[in-house]
Amino acid sequence: MSSPFEPGLRRPTKAVNQLERRCNIAAGQNLSATTNRQMFKRLLGISRSPNQEIVDALYEQIVAAARQTRFYSDWNVPDTPLGRFEMLSLHMFLFLHRARGRTGLLEAVAQECVEAFFTDIDHSLRELGIGDLSVPKRMKKLARMFYGRAQSYGEALDAGDRAAMAAALARNVAPEDTDWQGAEALAAHVFDVAGSLVEQSDDAILQGRIDLTPAGPAEVSS
Repeated sequence: MSSPFEPGLRRPTKAVNQLERRCNIAAGQNLSATTNRQMFKRLLGISRSPNQEIVDALYEQIVAAARQTRFYSDWNVPDTPLGRFEMLSLHMFLFLHRARGRTGLLEAVAQECVEAFFTDIDHSLRELGIGDLSVPKRMKKLARMFYGRAQSYGEALDAGDRAAMAAALARNVAPEDTDWQGAEALAAHVFDVAGSLVEQSDDAILQGRIDLTPAGPAEVSS
């Protein structure tokens, strides 16, 4: 079974290569200084991607979708940093699955959204108090987790197998809760969102508009 990043939409090489380089050379380096330089460049508009406004708008909506209250209050997804990572990874996967096979601008935007995702994770780890020398190891582990999940979710979605999707979600979201009741509801949500995304045009997405909440507006947790 093909990866959810194929065909057409390449595994985001730039993001992965940057991540690997950071993980391999980070020991002994002051990564916070690097981050400060990158922030300074962004403030000056240096090396700003021409797609940045689109990427920012799409990523903001992906994050908002991942923070719907019902995941945590109704379906008992752990309301923890790791639980929120799982929901963000799931909705990032759904966006990438929608963009799969596209070329040109949408392909580029999708890859830049993945880079924004990894940058966000990096910043979140630092805000949680993870030290500079530990962040690269955590990032490498979380990247492996993300791609593994994208693979299993993509296989289940492509096969139309809701039971396999529920099993994959249970394995990843609540591995220690053998009686977790939210897997089937979350799997149904995944298929509903994927179906909705098929109906959304490339043009709308390239204008920074994407709907990952087809069931209607949901509250966002704080």
